[in-house]
Amino acid sequence: MANPGAHNFFMLPPRWDKAAYLPSKTTGAAAFSILPTLQYSAAANAPERGVALHIQKAFTKPFSTLPPTTRKGFPGQTADAPLTRLYWDSARRKDNYNVSVYNCKKYFGAGYTQHNTKECDEYPFQSTYEGAARWKHDHLGEPNNFSVMPVKKEENGAGGILLAQFYDKNRILDGPDDGFLVKIIP
Repeated sequence: MANPGAHNFFMLPPRWDKAAYLPSKTTGAAAFSILPTLQYSAAANAPERGVALHIQKAFTKPFSTLPPTTRKGFPGQTADAPLTRLYWDSARRKDNYNVSVYNCKKYFGAGYTQHNTKECDEYPFQSTYEGAARWKHDHLGEPNNFSVMPVKKEENGAGGILLAQFYDKNRILDGPDDGFLVKIIP
């Protein structure tokens, strides 16, 4: 007969990680196997507001994002489709960047930077395997399953700083075994 007061506790085993690109203060650390969530704020005074609004649009109105396609489904919203960090393959990161900028110029014009006051923001992030050039490197990747939008340079920079800090604090490793989610808060 089962004990009605007993609880089964389930926990994935922690992993020991060590990577040269993680914070230099440590030589390695134990990390619990969880799916961390990066939060961006869409509040009027949030430094990353433009990035947050862009991602919010991608999540809530995916078919209104550019480039256009009838098959949009953005990762990073659910545990079954997380984002994964791309660190070691600098050529692929650069390819993600180049595809994004190409599309910003194509859909917003060559002057989309408005005299260097805006930058091309991309979702999924350039630093993820799911970035704009995924379809070039992964047979499962769908062409145009990403979004680009010019955002204020300062807001794009603030979003990038938050992402880099998130990677460090959560010890996100390169590759498919260490996913994360993105959430937009008011």
